[in-house]
Formats: sequence, structure tokens, C-alpha cells
Amino acid sequence: MNIRPIKNEADYDTALAEIDRLMGAAPESPESDELNVLVTLVEAYESEHWPIEAPDPVSAIEYVMEARGFRQKDLAAVIGSQPRASEVMNRRRPLTLPMIRALSAKWGLPADLLVREYDLVVE
Repeated sequence: MNIRPIKNEADYDTALAEIDRLMGAAPESPESDELNVLVTLVEAYESEHWPIEAPDPVSAIEYVMEARGFRQKDLAAVIGSQPRASEVMNRRRPLTLPMIRALSAKWGLPADLLVREYDLVVE
């Protein structure tokens, strides 16, 4: 096992090639251990060089609605009313603490994601 830190793009590319070679290694084998270490190094390099920012609250709600086949009426049932749901989804009204608590409890959305600030449409 010749594993070293990933310091640049060349190291990164080499690590990815090695991961590709090791895919399918037998569990509990030295190759499997090497694969796990390389994946951890690649994840650390990627998170440092290409961080993925969390979505804003409305985008997160949109994603969950699409993924679960929910419609705006389903959102309205959670946050109080159809007009409120429309205002929130059109970014005309911010989420309130009771809305955030309801979405977190009923849909399992992380409250820390929903409390993030986001831009509203100003007319």
C-alpha cells in the first residue's frame, strides 16, 4: 500500500484511477482497506477544493416535493394554507418558525437548512 496525501490535481487523478482499479475488492481484504483510505482522501480533497453549498430553504422544499411527488397542496397542509404555501414557494414570504418546525417534524427536513437566509422577491 503506497498511499500519500492528495496535494494537487495530478495526485487526485492518480487516486481516482487507483479507486477505479480497486472497486470490487473483497471485503476485509488489504485492497478493500486501501480503497477505503483512498476514498476518504478523495472526499477530503473534494470538499476542500469543490465544496457544495447547501441549497436555500425554498430550493430544498422544491427538491423534496419533487422527489416525493408532493404538490403545493401537500405543502399547504403542513404550513397552514394554500396562499401561504404559494407565497413561500414564490419567495414572497419567508418561512416562519412554526412553518420550519412543521416541515422539520412532518417531512424530516433539517431545521438548520430551513432557517438559512434567502432572497425574497420584492415588488
